[in-house]
Amino acid sequence: MKTKYEIYPIGWIRKSNDSSVIELEEEYLEALDGAQGFSHLIVLYWFHENDRPELRKTMKVHPRKNKNNPLTGIFATHSPLRPNLIALCYCKVLQIEGNRIYIDEIDAYDGSPVIDIKAYIPIDKLAKDEIRVPGWV
Repeated sequence: MKTKYEIYPIGWIRKSNDSSVIELEEEYLEALDGAQGFSHLIVLYWFHENDRPELRKTMKVHPRKNKNNPLTGIFATHSPLRPNLIALCYCKVLQIEGNRIYIDEIDAYDGSPVIDIKAYIPIDKLAKDEIRVPGWV
């Protein structure tokens, strides 16, 4: 039997022209204390426009929507088609005002629900020469 978990939005992505803002629900304002000290945040959001049962069953895609790239399992890609539609993006913080986090950019649609935010803390455990990626990256 599959276990289900519930995820509640803590805010929303707001995009207009060249502006990207994370607008938190007021009840989470206190959770932003200390975030001003970080240059970048990790934003987890929901690929809400792909939330259809048939799309959640997609297991392989051509990475970057390029048919010249080999058909690849979704766990080896950044495809928005996934069993669980969790997206992750590293965002540069421009400023924080109240419940609004102004960021340089995010690969999300206007209205995408934000499900979590984490401070970006660099980890030096992986040296660049230890990292391997496929040729299509």
